[in-house]
Amino acid sequence: MKRKKRERNNILLHGSNDICVRKEIAAVESNAVFQVPTSGGDLDRGLWSTSRSKLYYGCSNASNKFQSKVVPILNFHFFAMLSIFSAADMKTYPNRYLLISTSGGLNQQRTGIVDSVVAAYILNATLVVPRLDQRSYWKDASGFAEIFNIDRFISSLSRDVKIIKELPLKGGQPWIPRRMAVPRKCNERCYQTRVLPVLTKKQAIELRKFDYRLSNRLETDLQKLRCRVNYHALTFTDPILDMGKLLVERMRMKAKHFIALHLRFEPDMLAFTGCYYGGGDKERRELGKIRRRWKALHASNPEKMRRQGRCPLTPEEIGLMLRALGFGSDVHIYVASGEVYGGEETLAPLKALFPNFHSKETIATEAELAPFSSFSSRMAALDYIVCDKSDVFVSNNNGNMVRMIAGRRRYFGHKPTIRPNAKKLYKLFMARNNMTWEEFATKVQAFQVGFMGAPKEVKPGRGEFHENPTSCICETIGTETIQKETQEEDHENDNNGRDTAEVNDEQDPIEEDLDWIEDDYSDNIKDLPDTDSNVLTKQEQPEVEELFSD
Repeated sequence: MKRKKRERNNILLHGSNDICVRKEIAAVESNAVFQVPTSGGDLDRGLWSTSRSKLYYGCSNASNKFQSKVVPILNFHFFAMLSIFSAADMKTYPNRYLLISTSGGLNQQRTGIVDSVVAAYILNATLVVPRLDQRSYWKDASGFAEIFNIDRFISSLSRDVKIIKELPLKGGQPWIPRRMAVPRKCNERCYQTRVLPVLTKKQAIELRKFDYRLSNRLETDLQKLRCRVNYHALTFTDPILDMGKLLVERMRMKAKHFIALHLRFEPDMLAFTGCYYGGGDKERRELGKIRRRWKALHASNPEKMRRQGRCPLTPEEIGLMLRALGFGSDVHIYVASGEVYGGEETLAPLKALFPNFHSKETIATEAELAPFSSFSSRMAALDYIVCDKSDVFVSNNNGNMVRMIAGRRRYFGHKPTIRPNAKKLYKLFMARNNMTWEEFATKVQAFQVGFMGAPKEVKPGRGEFHENPTSCICETIGTETIQKETQEEDHENDNNGRDTAEVNDEQDPIEEDLDWIEDDYSDNIKDLPDTDSNVLTKQEQPEVEELFSD
């Protein structure tokens, strides 16, 4: 039976690739064409804030025992020398220098920088300011001091680790450190047994390809050191901060609230993942050609990848998810993205759903961006700032930038961070033309519980630490009324916990899936004459930079 005719503004979707906006008077039947409203609708929770976020805060101060802790002295000849140092210097042994070479793009490098400080603390070594990757896929020649505030980095960590800008001379000559590599997920004991003996003997070592070389599971004080580095010591240079602040201010001038979307839908990204989006032979040919540059990639199974939630959502799918969650067409969106595969044709559905569509290139002049535009890491830093300061951050992938920003937003008040429950949403997107909008929106909202950035939606120890820094998040004592009101919400999050954990485990390309790699950046470690063979496990493969970096 037909429902009463009514006039409404709809975005009418005839199929996955055909979208138009029109004002229509329609006889809406129970099996009507999938019609997307321009308005967002209402949700039980606020759109622009995370439930109970005020009950949690970042806490990363060191305990008293942490300040004086040292690793066991393997060479007792150092003991007499240590007696001449003050208590503040007792953690750093003389003639013990650690150098780090990072990997990948900006956010992959950031993980290496953060973890290098912890590694230096474990080894009681002086840390030389990390050397940034300048020859991988991203090809950015920027040094540490051109992206990060080097003086703040050194001074703010002076109570934890001694950091210097350059390795000193040895006997008046340049000191060539011993080059090594460590396995992924190397814990405190791993560094003490594999790296410390070599460091004690050689006095200066360089750890290569240093990304995700530190275990997710460390004692609390070491985790808090990670947070002090990541959220307080490691800041961008003033020019980057000032430009990022200007971009945020201009977005605020357009609307009181805005969404930042990390739209990772570039051709190389799609080729790398091996996903398929219905573009026929042309898409397979174009992406296949790009994919061949990574010789070590396994053959892809696009259908399986989509079913498992490992493929980035399309711009249209992201737009539909946001509309179903309650964001109307009047919402302003800042899009952090490179060249989108398919160009304007691919972006058209998203722009039809959200016409207030912005990027750093549209809200800043070419002259304003000129000091940054030739450097991929500096441009990524600008996007990082806007995404961090946005009211809602949305991702369509599980790469390094998403992880780093998600963790930062948790630490600074659990600002909403929407990660698509891609495994369940995939089936829903495929079947959407067989249901009404109301049915679709209801299911999206149900599937996204536990994926919205709320406190405790990811259980402690799950996922990668930089994304879920639970050791550095403290909880205030809520009132009895608040506790009663949130019991039902906690129960609902617990019911969705399995999905959240499952997706986190599956979408862990850096620590779990070693086949997400870029062969162009591989170095055969066993061919290096100065590498100690006992540092690597037999199972470890030559290290490579993975494209999911940023």
